[in-house]
Amino acid sequence: MQNRPDVLLAGAGIGGLTLALQLHRAGIPCRVLEAAPQLAPLGVGINILPHAARELHRLGLGPALDAAGVRTRESVFYNRFGQLIYAEPAGTSAGYGWPQYSIHRGDLQLLLADAVRDRLGPDAIALGHRLTGFEQDGHGVTAAVETPAGTTRTRADVLIGCDGVHSVVRKQLHPGEEGLRYSGYTMWRGTTLSEPFLSGASMVRAGWLATGKMVVYPIRDNVDGSGRQLVNWVAELETPQRSDRDWNREGALDDVLAPFAGWRFDWLDVPELIRGADRVLEYPMVDQEPLERWSFGRVTLLGDAAHPMVPRGSNGAGQAILDTRALTDRLVEIDDPVRALAAYDTERREATGEVVRLNRTNPPDAILREVYERTGDQPFDRIEDVISTDDLAAVLNRYRDVAGYSHEALRAR
Repeated sequence: MQNRPDVLLAGAGIGGLTLALQLHRAGIPCRVLEAAPQLAPLGVGINILPHAARELHRLGLGPALDAAGVRTRESVFYNRFGQLIYAEPAGTSAGYGWPQYSIHRGDLQLLLADAVRDRLGPDAIALGHRLTGFEQDGHGVTAAVETPAGTTRTRADVLIGCDGVHSVVRKQLHPGEEGLRYSGYTMWRGTTLSEPFLSGASMVRAGWLATGKMVVYPIRDNVDGSGRQLVNWVAELETPQRSDRDWNREGALDDVLAPFAGWRFDWLDVPELIRGADRVLEYPMVDQEPLERWSFGRVTLLGDAAHPMVPRGSNGAGQAILDTRALTDRLVEIDDPVRALAAYDTERREATGEVVRLNRTNPPDAILREVYERTGDQPFDRIEDVISTDDLAAVLNRYRDVAGYSHEALRAR
């Protein structure tokens, strides 16, 4: 058996923790550095699409995901008048071998962290350890780390930057590269206790950006013993850029409530949903141009550190999870870590770059744009008179192909 490299991971987010589990399964030793002094259930909801769910199930996390999240059964699209545009099954209901999950981001992170500590040991995640820089030579990488006891240096064969959109590793590999690209839209997010709506496991996209767009889906079932769910909502509005990237920046209820005041449908009262949130978070819809290179010798990037994308398409965490499988496979197959990281770079950089660009122009939500433009933002009598079902399905199928979760793409892998 070949010698396995010792891998140092910077960041205990979804990508870093999943990578730790992948490496452990493959017999590759690793350690995780995390700047935060503790892991807390921060954030709001995210979706795990079938291509990423397959990897998590392969790691034995299916029962934990089922206990923590909601298996999404359908994806539905409405205009802002509450008229149905298109509906399709999701996850196992669509014939996939793996579910689509709607889950609280914090629940997923803690679930992964528990699995890492259980399998790799209680000290596998070093909390309060902030990577500040690194040096590498022909034999390994030396990382400078700020700890509660002071600055220390640690050695590894390979360093993986899983440290998110403000990645220290990315900044050192690409000094002076920032290039934030603002889409012109800001999103507000919250979670609200609510009675189930539609199927009780529906992911709803409604409206369009010109007048306001909503994404709504449940992320926890029966949270109070009386059947109510924790429902995640995301509102997008056109605004000048108001802030930098901070996933936990507090937003103001008044900024988001007025544009949706008339959104009262038979199946959901949107203003009531927004007002019921315990807090509102605000985030600019930004991304960065795809990099020409992730891997430099024994150091590479993964997840948001490698390919920050506009958060549309429910695919950011999923692409990070796909990164973890590709990187682990290359480290197993190729004896030389430098060549292994270069092969991972070649495989994943082009694929994720396509997703970054598609999220800007034609994510699944783009079918809402088509209906908005064709109707002039007016109610319709029959959606078939506006756009064909085949045309609507083609937009969604194109995104699935590029993002790697069409049935054909999954069979190919």
